[in-house]
Amino acid sequence: MAKLTKKIKEALSKYDATQAYSLEKAAEILKEISYTKFDASVDIDVRLGVDPRKADQMVRGVVALPHGTGKDVRVLVLCSPDKVEEAKAAGADHVGLDDYIAKIEAGWTDIDVIITMPTVMAKLGRLGRVLGPRGLMPNPKSGTVTLEVGKAVNEVKAGKIDFKVDKTGIIHTSIGKVSFGADKIAENAQEVINTLMKLKPSSAKGTYVKSINLSSTMSPGVIIDKGTVAGL
Repeated sequence: MAKLTKKIKEALSKYDATQAYSLEKAAEILKEISYTKFDASVDIDVRLGVDPRKADQMVRGVVALPHGTGKDVRVLVLCSPDKVEEAKAAGADHVGLDDYIAKIEAGWTDIDVIITMPTVMAKLGRLGRVLGPRGLMPNPKSGTVTLEVGKAVNEVKAGKIDFKVDKTGIIHTSIGKVSFGADKIAENAQEVINTLMKLKPSSAKGTYVKSINLSSTMSPGVIIDKGTVAGL
């Protein structure tokens, strides 16, 4: 077992790590036990009772966080010339096509989200080995392959995120910053849970949401009492 650092010990002394808390109380605790010098991200981990190896139990979706992520999302739009101004007006950080495809092929990935058009997707096929492992490949299900590139940019900048269950059955995603009020962290977390409930596969048997935890960058986790979460 890894040796606990002084700061982790101090954090653990401020709450009971074995006890389950409401979303808002957990958010309050996170604000007390986060000790990074930067504005740490707040993450939610939801363990689902699904088998991701089965196609009909692959949980994937998008959610618009009511209070955003608190992060300045760097957006690249790969589009045809007639959509360039629309993308720029919406606030895209980078807009282009062949020149950026060449940059990505050379290893450039200094972006958080790529938005493109259905007619352009064929050109992105050869970028799969670069974009796939980094989770950057555009996908129609996440709203990043669309003709409405301006709308897509606005949504991503406002706090729209996409997520999918990993091979162990866990959804892991960032839902804000420690600097957010506890109520805003809790409301963002609740919105993710609401979305997950809507995505419950009909083939999933038994308990769908097995556990929920909140944590911040480098902080211990806080267990959520499922009985206090609306919709569960």
